[in-house]
Amino acid sequence: MRSRYTAEKRTLRLPDQVISYHLYRHPTQTNGQRLVLLHGAGVAGVDTWGALINCLDQWQEILVPDLRGMGETVSPDGAEVAFTADTLVADLSALADHLSWWSFDLGGYSLGGMVAMLFKQQRSDRVAKQFLLEPALLDRPSWQETVTLRQRYAQTAELLRTPSSREGIRNFLDTISPNRKTAAQAEELAISRLALRPEGFANALDCVSQAIHHINREALVAAQGDVSSFIGGLSVEPMHQYHRDIAEGLPNWHYFLVPGTDHSLPFQKPRQVAKVMDQEVLRYREVASKN
Repeated sequence: MRSRYTAEKRTLRLPDQVISYHLYRHPTQTNGQRLVLLHGAGVAGVDTWGALINCLDQWQEILVPDLRGMGETVSPDGAEVAFTADTLVADLSALADHLSWWSFDLGGYSLGGMVAMLFKQQRSDRVAKQFLLEPALLDRPSWQETVTLRQRYAQTAELLRTPSSREGIRNFLDTISPNRKTAAQAEELAISRLALRPEGFANALDCVSQAIHHINREALVAAQGDVSSFIGGLSVEPMHQYHRDIAEGLPNWHYFLVPGTDHSLPFQKPRQVAKVMDQEVLRYREVASKN
Protein backbone atom coordinates (compact mmCIF):
# COMPACT_ATOMS: atom_id res chain seq x y z
CA MET A 1 0.00 0.00 0.00
CA ARG A 2 1.35 3.39 -0.97
CA SER A 3 1.24 5.89 1.89
CA ARG A 4 -0.67 9.14 1.55
CA TYR A 5 1.81 10.65 3.98
CA THR A 6 5.52 11.41 3.80
CA ALA A 7 7.46 10.79 7.01
CA GLU A 8 10.42 12.59 8.52
CA LYS A 9 12.36 11.17 11.46
CA ARG A 10 13.54 13.63 14.10
CA THR A 11 14.78 13.73 17.69
CA LEU A 12 14.22 16.01 20.68
CA ARG A 13 16.97 16.06 23.29
CA LEU A 14 15.69 16.42 26.85
CA PRO A 15 18.00 16.55 29.89
CA ASP A 16 17.57 12.83 30.61
CA GLN A 17 16.23 11.42 27.35
CA VAL A 18 16.55 11.65 23.59
CA ILE A 19 13.01 11.42 22.23
CA SER A 20 12.77 9.90 18.75
CA TYR A 21 9.68 10.73 16.71
CA HIS A 22 8.28 10.68 13.19
CA LEU A 23 6.35 13.56 11.68
CA TYR A 24 4.00 12.60 8.86
CA ARG A 25 2.68 15.15 6.35
CA HIS A 26 -0.22 14.66 3.93
CA PRO A 27 0.76 15.72 0.39
CA THR A 28 -2.55 17.42 -0.44
CA GLN A 29 -4.48 17.93 2.81
CA THR A 30 -4.50 21.62 3.82
CA ASN A 31 -7.01 21.69 6.68
CA GLY A 32 -4.34 22.36 9.33
CA GLN A 33 -5.59 19.47 11.47
CA ARG A 34 -3.05 17.58 13.57
CA LEU A 35 -3.07 14.18 15.24
CA VAL A 36 -0.74 12.62 17.83
CA LEU A 37 -0.63 8.81 18.11
CA LEU A 38 0.88 7.06 21.16
CA HIS A 39 1.88 3.39 20.99
CA GLY A 40 1.59 0.63 23.57
CA ALA A 41 4.16 -1.09 25.77
CA GLY A 42 7.09 -2.78 24.10
CA VAL A 43 6.67 -1.81 20.41
CA ALA A 44 7.85 1.34 18.62
CA GLY A 45 5.50 4.00 17.32
CA VAL A 46 6.06 3.44 13.60
CA ASP A 47 5.65 -0.34 13.96
CA THR A 48 2.34 0.23 15.75
CA TRP A 49 0.83 2.98 13.61
CA GLY A 50 2.55 2.82 10.20
CA ALA A 51 -0.03 0.69 8.39
CA LEU A 52 -2.94 2.55 9.97
CA ILE A 53 -1.55 5.98 9.02
CA ASN A 54 -1.40 4.82 5.40
CA CYS A 55 -5.21 4.55 5.52
CA LEU A 56 -5.98 7.90 7.18
CA ASP A 57 -6.95 10.98 5.21
CA GLN A 58 -8.35 13.65 7.55
CA TRP A 59 -5.19 15.16 9.04
CA GLN A 60 -2.54 17.39 7.53
CA GLU A 61 0.12 16.31 10.03
CA ILE A 62 0.50 13.26 12.28
CA LEU A 63 3.05 12.99 15.09
CA VAL A 64 4.23 9.55 16.24
CA PRO A 65 6.78 9.56 19.08
CA ASP A 66 8.59 6.60 20.60
CA LEU A 67 7.83 6.54 24.32
CA ARG A 68 10.60 5.93 26.85
CA GLY A 69 12.01 2.42 26.87
CA MET A 70 10.78 1.68 23.36
CA GLY A 71 11.70 2.23 19.74
CA GLU A 72 14.65 4.57 19.30
CA THR A 73 13.99 6.82 22.30
CA VAL A 74 16.95 6.36 24.65
CA SER A 75 18.74 7.79 27.65
CA PRO A 76 21.89 9.75 26.72
CA ASP A 77 24.04 7.00 28.25
CA GLY A 78 21.99 4.19 26.68
CA ALA A 79 20.84 2.81 30.04
CA GLU A 80 17.29 1.52 30.54
CA VAL A 81 15.77 3.64 33.31
CA ALA A 82 12.41 3.22 35.03
CA PHE A 83 9.79 5.90 34.38
CA THR A 84 6.32 6.92 35.50
CA ALA A 85 3.13 7.77 33.67
CA ASP A 86 3.53 11.41 34.65
CA THR A 87 6.98 11.40 33.04
CA LEU A 88 5.47 10.17 29.76
CA VAL A 89 2.84 12.92 29.95
CA ALA A 90 5.59 15.48 30.54
CA ASP A 91 7.55 14.10 27.54
CA LEU A 92 4.51 14.54 25.30
CA SER A 93 3.98 18.06 26.58
CA ALA A 94 7.64 18.94 25.93
CA LEU A 95 7.47 17.52 22.41
CA ALA A 96 4.22 19.34 21.60
CA ASP A 97 5.69 22.59 22.95
CA HIS A 98 8.84 22.05 20.89
CA LEU A 99 6.75 21.70 17.72
CA SER A 100 4.35 24.52 18.72
CA TRP A 101 1.42 22.12 18.54
CA TRP A 102 -0.96 23.92 20.90
CA SER A 103 -4.08 22.00 19.87
CA PHE A 104 -4.40 18.55 18.32
CA ASP A 105 -6.40 15.33 18.19
CA LEU A 106 -4.92 12.55 20.30
CA GLY A 107 -4.96 8.78 19.98
CA GLY A 108 -3.45 6.12 22.20
CA TYR A 109 -3.16 2.35 22.21
CA SER A 110 -2.85 0.32 25.44
CA LEU A 111 -0.16 2.10 27.53
CA GLY A 112 -0.41 5.01 25.09
CA GLY A 113 -4.15 5.15 25.72
CA MET A 114 -3.57 5.65 29.43
CA VAL A 115 -0.99 8.36 28.74
CA ALA A 116 -3.40 10.06 26.31
CA MET A 117 -6.13 10.10 28.95
CA LEU A 118 -3.80 11.53 31.58
CA PHE A 119 -2.63 14.20 29.14
CA LYS A 120 -6.26 15.16 28.44
CA GLN A 121 -6.98 15.30 32.16
CA GLN A 122 -3.98 17.51 32.87
CA ARG A 123 -3.99 19.67 29.71
CA SER A 124 -7.57 19.53 28.49
CA ASP A 125 -7.39 22.74 26.46
CA ARG A 126 -4.82 21.23 24.09
CA VAL A 127 -6.73 18.07 23.11
CA ALA A 128 -9.67 17.99 20.68
CA LYS A 129 -10.91 14.62 19.35
CA GLN A 130 -9.68 11.47 21.11
CA PHE A 131 -9.17 7.87 20.00
CA LEU A 132 -8.49 5.08 22.51
CA LEU A 133 -7.58 1.54 21.43
CA GLU A 134 -7.94 -0.83 24.40
CA PRO A 135 -6.42 1.73 26.80
CA ALA A 136 -4.59 0.42 29.86
CA LEU A 137 -6.59 0.45 33.12
CA LEU A 138 -9.91 0.45 31.24
CA ASP A 139 -9.90 -3.31 30.70
CA ARG A 140 -12.27 -4.52 33.44
CA PRO A 141 -15.39 -2.96 35.07
CA SER A 142 -14.20 -4.05 38.50
CA TRP A 143 -11.30 -2.00 39.83
CA GLN A 144 -10.19 -4.94 41.98
CA GLU A 145 -10.06 -7.18 38.90
CA THR A 146 -7.99 -4.51 37.16
CA VAL A 147 -5.55 -4.41 40.06
CA THR A 148 -5.31 -8.22 40.06
CA LEU A 149 -4.61 -8.19 36.34
CA ARG A 150 -1.80 -5.68 36.81
CA GLN A 151 -0.23 -8.01 39.36
CA ARG A 152 0.04 -10.62 36.60
CA TYR A 153 1.76 -8.06 34.39
CA ALA A 154 4.16 -7.30 37.25
CA GLN A 155 5.14 -10.97 37.24
CA THR A 156 5.66 -10.73 33.48
CA ALA A 157 7.96 -7.74 34.01
CA GLU A 158 10.09 -9.81 36.38
CA LEU A 159 10.51 -12.52 33.73
CA LEU A 160 11.46 -9.92 31.13
CA ARG A 161 14.46 -9.00 33.25
CA THR A 162 15.81 -12.56 33.18
CA PRO A 163 17.22 -14.86 30.48
CA SER A 164 13.61 -16.15 30.21
CA SER A 165 12.43 -12.90 28.61
CA ARG A 166 10.69 -14.69 25.74
CA GLU A 167 8.73 -16.73 28.27
CA GLY A 168 7.71 -13.42 29.84
CA ILE A 169 6.53 -12.14 26.47
CA ARG A 170 4.39 -15.23 25.92
CA ASN A 171 3.00 -14.74 29.43
CA PHE A 172 2.12 -11.16 28.48
CA LEU A 173 0.37 -12.23 25.27
CA ASP A 174 -1.57 -14.96 27.06
CA THR A 175 -2.71 -12.45 29.69
CA ILE A 176 -3.65 -9.56 27.42
CA SER A 177 -5.08 -11.64 24.53
CA PRO A 178 -6.29 -14.95 26.00
CA ASN A 179 -8.69 -15.57 23.08
CA ARG A 180 -6.28 -14.69 20.28
CA LYS A 181 -6.25 -16.76 17.12
CA THR A 182 -3.04 -16.25 15.24
CA ALA A 183 -0.70 -18.09 12.91
CA ALA A 184 2.70 -19.21 14.17
CA GLN A 185 4.44 -16.68 11.92
CA ALA A 186 2.38 -13.76 13.27
CA GLU A 187 2.98 -14.93 16.85
CA GLU A 188 6.72 -15.07 16.28
CA LEU A 189 6.69 -11.59 14.73
CA ALA A 190 4.87 -10.20 17.79
CA ILE A 191 7.35 -11.88 20.14
CA SER A 192 10.34 -10.64 18.14
CA ARG A 193 9.09 -7.05 18.23
CA LEU A 194 8.49 -7.16 21.98
CA ALA A 195 11.90 -8.76 22.58
CA LEU A 196 13.89 -5.88 21.07
CA ARG A 197 14.17 -4.00 24.39
CA PRO A 198 12.96 -6.37 27.14
CA GLU A 199 14.10 -4.12 29.99
CA GLY A 200 12.33 -1.14 28.46
CA PHE A 201 9.24 -3.30 27.95
CA ALA A 202 9.39 -4.35 31.61
CA ASN A 203 9.67 -0.71 32.69
CA ALA A 204 6.61 0.14 30.58
CA LEU A 205 4.55 -2.62 32.24
CA ASP A 206 5.71 -1.44 35.67
CA CYS A 207 4.76 2.13 34.72
CA VAL A 208 1.12 1.09 34.31
CA SER A 209 1.16 -1.14 37.40
CA GLN A 210 2.46 1.73 39.53
CA ALA A 211 -0.07 4.18 38.10
CA ILE A 212 -2.87 2.14 39.70
CA HIS A 213 -1.82 3.42 43.13
CA HIS A 214 -2.47 7.09 42.41
CA ILE A 215 -5.00 7.24 39.55
CA ASN A 216 -8.67 7.81 40.30
CA ARG A 217 -10.18 5.96 37.36
CA GLU A 218 -13.65 7.47 37.63
CA ALA A 219 -12.22 10.98 37.67
CA LEU A 220 -9.92 10.13 34.78
CA VAL A 221 -12.79 8.87 32.61
CA ALA A 222 -14.95 11.86 33.55
CA ALA A 223 -12.19 14.25 32.44
CA GLN A 224 -12.18 12.98 28.86
CA GLY A 225 -13.77 14.80 25.92
CA ASP A 226 -15.18 13.28 22.74
CA VAL A 227 -13.77 9.73 22.75
CA SER A 228 -13.98 6.93 20.20
CA SER A 229 -12.93 3.70 21.92
CA PHE A 230 -12.01 0.57 19.96
CA ILE A 231 -12.09 -2.94 21.45
CA GLY A 232 -11.05 -6.10 19.63
CA GLY A 233 -13.88 -8.54 18.92
CA LEU A 234 -11.85 -11.40 20.44
CA SER A 235 -10.98 -9.46 23.58
CA VAL A 236 -12.60 -10.50 26.84
CA GLU A 237 -16.28 -9.68 27.33
CA PRO A 238 -15.76 -7.68 30.57
CA MET A 239 -13.72 -5.14 28.60
CA HIS A 240 -16.51 -4.77 26.05
CA GLN A 241 -19.07 -4.44 28.81
CA TYR A 242 -17.07 -1.72 30.56
CA HIS A 243 -16.74 0.38 27.42
CA ARG A 244 -20.40 -0.13 26.54
CA ASP A 245 -21.31 1.03 30.05
CA ILE A 246 -19.14 4.14 29.72
CA ALA A 247 -20.67 4.93 26.31
CA GLU A 248 -24.16 4.59 27.77
CA GLY A 249 -23.27 6.88 30.67
CA LEU A 250 -21.31 9.57 28.81
CA PRO A 251 -22.79 11.25 25.71
CA ASN A 252 -19.38 11.92 24.18
CA TRP A 253 -18.00 8.38 24.54
CA HIS A 254 -18.43 6.22 21.42
CA TYR A 255 -17.67 2.48 21.57
CA PHE A 256 -16.62 0.42 18.54
CA LEU A 257 -16.10 -3.35 18.36
CA VAL A 258 -13.47 -4.36 15.78
CA PRO A 259 -14.41 -7.87 14.55
CA GLY A 260 -11.73 -10.52 14.16
CA THR A 261 -9.14 -8.76 16.32
CA ASP A 262 -7.74 -9.11 19.81
CA HIS A 263 -5.55 -6.63 21.71
CA SER A 264 -3.36 -6.31 18.60
CA LEU A 265 -6.13 -4.53 16.68
CA PRO A 266 -3.98 -1.69 15.19
CA PHE A 267 -1.71 -4.35 13.67
CA GLN A 268 -4.51 -6.69 12.58
CA LYS A 269 -7.15 -4.36 11.11
CA PRO A 270 -5.48 -0.98 10.46
CA ARG A 271 -7.69 -0.15 7.49
CA GLN A 272 -10.90 -0.81 9.40
CA VAL A 273 -9.82 1.22 12.44
CA ALA A 274 -8.57 4.08 10.23
CA LYS A 275 -11.87 4.25 8.35
CA VAL A 276 -13.78 4.70 11.60
CA MET A 277 -11.25 7.28 12.83
CA ASP A 278 -11.75 9.35 9.66
CA GLN A 279 -15.54 9.12 10.01
CA GLU A 280 -15.48 9.94 13.71
CA VAL A 281 -13.29 13.01 13.37
CA LEU A 282 -15.56 14.36 10.63
CA ARG A 283 -18.56 13.84 12.93
CA TYR A 284 -16.75 15.58 15.75
CA ARG A 285 -15.75 18.55 13.60
CA GLU A 286 -19.26 18.96 12.29
CA VAL A 287 -20.69 19.02 15.83
CA ALA A 288 -17.92 21.37 17.02
CA SER A 289 -18.59 23.79 14.15
CA LYS A 290 -22.21 24.15 15.29
CA ASN A 291 -21.30 24.94 18.89
